[in-house]
Amino acid sequence: MKWHVFTQRTFARLRRSRRGQSLVEFAMVAPLFFLLVFGITDYGRLFFTQLTMQYALREAGRYAVTGQKKNGVNPATNSNYTRCESIKAIAQQYASGLLPDSSSVTVRAYDSQGHLDADHCAGLPNETVVVSLTSQLRLITPLIGKFFPQVNGQGVYTFTVSTSFKNEPFDISNAD
Repeated sequence: MKWHVFTQRTFARLRRSRRGQSLVEFAMVAPLFFLLVFGITDYGRLFFTQLTMQYALREAGRYAVTGQKKNGVNPATNSNYTRCESIKAIAQQYASGLLPDSSSVTVRAYDSQGHLDADHCAGLPNETVVVSLTSQLRLITPLIGKFFPQVNGQGVYTFTVSTSFKNEPFDISNAD
């Protein structure tokens, strides 16, 4: 067999070969596939965080309206828990690690005329108490952030949930 005939047959066979076709197809489809997978993951994380924050807010609000406070010593202040600190601790407990510290929880009380009660953070009986939680979540997919107005330039989505409750009649000695 002559050398030039062998090389012609080899090159003809290589031209008909489809070995690299699947690699090229995968290279074209992979970015879309990964965008879809990570996009679904981001939406799931956003949904989970929103629901968890709402649950923590609801539990903190329910605790707030009863007028009770936690027993024991607050490790942050080395003193007994106040009603405000108790509400913040309950919110952190139910937020499953989404709230880095108690500074992301705000509690305010308003009297019957709608004025802020500066003396009692969690309010007196029959006053309205407003509890707000703020948390941030870093997105995996930068492209997904373009669909959310609350994402800053670093791809972090900011959650803010808030609700108001009316305090039940309770023993005034528990007030802050």
